[in-house]
Amino acid sequence: MPLEIERKFLVADPSCIEGAKGTACKQGYLSVKGEAVVRARIEGRRAVLTLKGRTRGIARSEYEYEIPLQHGEEILAAMCSGPLVEKTRYEIEWAGKVWEVDVFAGDNEGLVVAEVELASEDEAVEIPPWVGEEVSGDPRYYNANLVDDPYCNWQDD
Repeated sequence: MPLEIERKFLVADPSCIEGAKGTACKQGYLSVKGEAVVRARIEGRRAVLTLKGRTRGIARSEYEYEIPLQHGEEILAAMCSGPLVEKTRYEIEWAGKVWEVDVFAGDNEGLVVAEVELASEDEAVEIPPWVGEEVSGDPRYYNANLVDDPYCNWQDD
């Protein structure tokens, strides 16, 4: 079973993306109930359908399939509940790892998150200086939850 093992952090210094080329992404959710999340995403000129299992620690099963771009657009328009999650994704290399930095737009504007995928849950990773608080275990930061509870609605903690 393919696993996604990742840690997620807030970005303390968004200047880390200066000069980097980003990819526009929009994604919607067909299901977020029960044991699985089903997501459609368009990233640039590519569309994917992703099935993710329940998160356990920082790992979960993940299956991703490329689909025709037109199918992705139709799925987002007709089958996804709630507003789409829109963001620009930047890939930043740091200490042998690729960090994905997501700059959110729309109702989630102002949220900037960095994720790093790991080979195992106990893998040591060097944290870049532009990364802030870890939010791996906070469900508010799951993209699927940003549909019903967008960043613009959060109160300052």
